[in-house]
Amino acid sequence: MLIDKQLNGTTMNLTLIGRLDLSTAPLLEKELKNSLEGVTELIIDMKYLDYISSTGLRILLQAHNKMAKDGSMLIRNPNKIVMEVFRVTGFDHFLQFEDRAV
Repeated sequence: MLIDKQLNGTTMNLTLIGRLDLSTAPLLEKELKNSLEGVTELIIDMKYLDYISSTGLRILLQAHNKMAKDGSMLIRNPNKIVMEVFRVTGFDHFLQFEDRAV
């Protein structure tokens, strides 16, 4: 998985490319731990994310909990496969989405 990070003031945009699974989740976890200081808006673009596992969901839950205290988190452009994982696990009930797949 590749992570493209852009910081604009207190808004951080992360674009995830590839698969967010057991082998790649530590990359995202490290990036979030090292980058969220002072961030009040986290936008995670999943347009190029092919797959997300339960390990990836755990990382998103941690980020959501942190941002709920410090600001907001938005998931942008999840594809149908990723959105189905969010639906099945109930993550679609508490994560905020923009441009969600049908």
